[in-house]
Amino acid sequence: MGILSRTSYVIRSKINSLLNRAEDPTQTLDYSYEQMRDQLQDVKRGIADLTTQKKRLEMQKRRLEDNVEKHNEQARTAVQQDREDLARRALEKKKTKMNQIEDLERQISDLQSQQDQLIEQKDELQARIEEFRTKKETMKARYEAAEASSTVSEAMTATGEEFEDVGRAIERAEEKTEDMEARAAALDELHESGAFDDVLSDKDNIDRELEELSAGSGVEAELETLKSEVGGDEGESDAEPAGATEVDSEVDETELDDLESDVEDGEIEAELAELKDEESS
Repeated sequence: MGILSRTSYVIRSKINSLLNRAEDPTQTLDYSYEQMRDQLQDVKRGIADLTTQKKRLEMQKRRLEDNVEKHNEQARTAVQQDREDLARRALEKKKTKMNQIEDLERQISDLQSQQDQLIEQKDELQARIEEFRTKKETMKARYEAAEASSTVSEAMTATGEEFEDVGRAIERAEEKTEDMEARAAALDELHESGAFDDVLSDKDNIDRELEELSAGSGVEAELETLKSEVGGDEGESDAEPAGATEVDSEVDETELDDLESDVEDGEIEAELAELKDEESS
């Protein structure tokens, strides 16, 4: 196969492939049906033209028959008047007209045969057209049903291009939603752990631990001081003589009030230190 032949073959195959993809069977069937109807109309027009020609010949035949009758009367009249020459001429014309009539009858017979043949072809073609119309409507219904079924199947299986795009869009939306949920959970966890406070503050974990240790040691030192004061006051009250004066008693009550005040102040300081720790955490 030469280069030109191969090129022509490839081009024809490409064109045929494009035509197959672009072809709509329903439109092809409708077009074929219209073509057959056009052929039927052509056959009907041919029958009409043939019948017209036959009618013209029949009219011409009737005129000739009238002339034959006329020449026959002329010959009879000429014989009655002893004009044999005129009678002979009339009979010669009659013979000529009769020959023409015979020729016309053959032509009319041929046209009649053609007309009958065309009518049979017309009837056969019309029957085929009606049969084709029934098949056409059946094929169109089957094609449309198959097309609808294919569309539904593509929609159900998501194999169409549009449905594939929709599927990919849903997947991307799910991925973004999962990312946002994970980010929200991470932010909640960081907030609960205090990581956001550390970010906003200039202090790091070491500074916070040192502050907690310092506050704790201050509370412990104050607690030891309170314990020693309370223990010293109890020793002094046990060593007092039974005959202590009313003034000493008043002094002891004053010191006791001061001690209680110191204890309350210590508790307040401890609670305050705890609040500070909670705020710092």
